[in-house]
Amino acid sequence: MGGGAWGTALADLLARTGRFESVTLWAREPEVVDSINREHVNHVFLPGAPLDPTLRANGDLAATVRGAEVIVSSAPSHVARQVMTRVSPALPRGALVVSVSKGLEPERLTTLSCVLGEVLPPNTPLAVLSGPSFAQEVYQHQPTAVVAAARDHAVAQQVQQVFSTNYFRVYSHTDVLGVELGGALKNVIALAAGILEGLGLGHNTRAALITRGLAEITRLGVALGAEPATFAGLAGMGDLILTATGPLSRNRSLGVELARGTALSHALAGRASVAEGVNTARAAVTLGARHGVELPIAQQVAAVLFDGKPPRQAIADLMERELKAEQWGGEGGGGSR
Repeated sequence: MGGGAWGTALADLLARTGRFESVTLWAREPEVVDSINREHVNHVFLPGAPLDPTLRANGDLAATVRGAEVIVSSAPSHVARQVMTRVSPALPRGALVVSVSKGLEPERLTTLSCVLGEVLPPNTPLAVLSGPSFAQEVYQHQPTAVVAAARDHAVAQQVQQVFSTNYFRVYSHTDVLGVELGGALKNVIALAAGILEGLGLGHNTRAALITRGLAEITRLGVALGAEPATFAGLAGMGDLILTATGPLSRNRSLGVELARGTALSHALAGRASVAEGVNTARAAVTLGARHGVELPIAQQVAAVLFDGKPPRQAIADLMERELKAEQWGGEGGGGSR
């Protein structure tokens, strides 16, 4: 459910496993549906990538999910509720639902598994899939490791069986909240990493950002009820390293543009895909204030995004904060560091 790059790459992966009688990709854009069905390529979101010829696309939500064993929710975070609310009445009884989008619902500041839990029928088997995984590299069958999380470990193990291939390794977990928060909040730090790169700063600065960014993510995650160790794994440190350093990262590249003087509205207007870190930065700062957790990096990113703060001033303000002892993010729950 969602014809972006990530949804398309996963649909292609599932089609190629041969485990299902058919795999159908729902896309909102008629041109995506048409190009997949006619040419077996998603020219809009995954151009130049021939898809499995058995993969079909459909613009009708109800028809797409009819009879499905597994539903993959890959719509961007800000429309996930809308899409899956429309899916709910047509959802086959007992179908497994897997959320693969990385973000928080902007209005309610909640994770997407909570959103799906609200709109889907009671007792729907529900899991999340996250970790360091650029769509293009998954499509190219480059070795990738991710994590599937569900409150019922048996459901997480079922997701392992659905998605695992000889190039796509899936680990299981039960900390759904931690896995989702890691996947969402790392986008904010990736924006900051792009800003550093756009300003011409080097490896010392990036290493400090990633390390302190992970501590910041962990602090907030633990305050919200996640397990600290989750953030040292694939959905935390792994995904953060990827998106803060990889050239395919949408959030990192957006940060580069902002540092070079491009206005946020102009930078976003030229993108087909969503940079989830923009909405997540605002959500993270609000959640931090609500739970008494200091998030200095997220606060400065939000100031650059929404208040017009010069990036160099944001860095200076981070460096000139009160001197403190280094403490890891999960110690003692919330609070300032």
